[in-house]
Amino acid sequence: MGAGAALAAALARDEGPRASFRLVEEAQGLDSPTGVEFRPGDPDRLYVPEQSGLVRVVEGGRVSPKPFLDLRSQVLSGGERGLLGLAFAPDHVRSGLLYAHYTNRGGDTRVVRLRARGDRVDPRSARTLLRVRQPYENHKGGQLAFDARGRLHLGLGDGGSAFDPDERGQDLRGPLAKILRLDSDGPRPRWTTIAYGLRNPWRFSFDRVSGDLWIADVGQDRFEEVDVLPAGERGLVNFGWGVYEGRVRQPRRTLRLNRRGRLAAPVTVYGRSEGCSVTGGFVYRGRAIPPLRGRYVYADLCSGTIWSLRRRGGRPAEVRREPVELPLVSAFGQDSRGELHAVSLDGRALALRPAGGAAR
Repeated sequence: MGAGAALAAALARDEGPRASFRLVEEAQGLDSPTGVEFRPGDPDRLYVPEQSGLVRVVEGGRVSPKPFLDLRSQVLSGGERGLLGLAFAPDHVRSGLLYAHYTNRGGDTRVVRLRARGDRVDPRSARTLLRVRQPYENHKGGQLAFDARGRLHLGLGDGGSAFDPDERGQDLRGPLAKILRLDSDGPRPRWTTIAYGLRNPWRFSFDRVSGDLWIADVGQDRFEEVDVLPAGERGLVNFGWGVYEGRVRQPRRTLRLNRRGRLAAPVTVYGRSEGCSVTGGFVYRGRAIPPLRGRYVYADLCSGTIWSLRRRGGRPAEVRREPVELPLVSAFGQDSRGELHAVSLDGRALALRPAGGAAR
């Protein structure tokens, strides 16, 4: 079984009018891509982290043979481990800074800051910002993203196994099962917990208009869920795992709900008949596909189904199933124009484009 198939295995409503878009292949030949990023000041090239520890550059439909970053000597890859997150600093054009999240050779989480010089990053420039001991092989989370204020955010899973055996989802004493924010206002930067009760947040993103944080959390064996952390939320938010999966309470009676912070229900859920592992996307803010404007786009890794939803105020989400599928979709990306891209574990990078030609 290849690395892509292993990751796919490990990450193991109402329909309204359909959006008018298709998937157009931008490149192929990638090896188990785990993300698609856009470098500030370089709007026409895709930067694609691969699970093994490479970051590849896609330009003009081709994957450059020379990697932008090579962390393979430091990364343990396989299953749900590997290079799982990449983010460029908002001031990257000036500073050259970028950030990576990976599992090291011992299987533990590392978040490092690096510096690019031209089209290469020297791994020796890395400065470690976070070390987290991992108890099991799965549920590492992965996403790194900056909010509108330039603060770095990280999503970590509950550390693994099944049904949260160590009850980390409701435990605020450690960093697992949480969204963390790197606060650097004081003399020493520190990681602050802003949300907890997450099983395995496989991709989150900030809405570039509202500032809301959209989180896709992979379920156990019944429900996949999408959560929202509203912009301006002042206190802790608890998304319920491992007491809740989706909106349903788990049968394990020994698990107790932590009462700190606000308990938040998912915006939407779907069951095992529709997929096995949710892949989070973005609220579409581009101009090329008007029917998608203001809608959050997400998908399922196993079924390849793509959905979009719109949420207004406190009303339930209006969800629609979109007309195209992308099997093994592992991540979405958003370029400087607000247009969306995606990568699949089968090695392809694709763009969402207006309908009008044959989907590829």
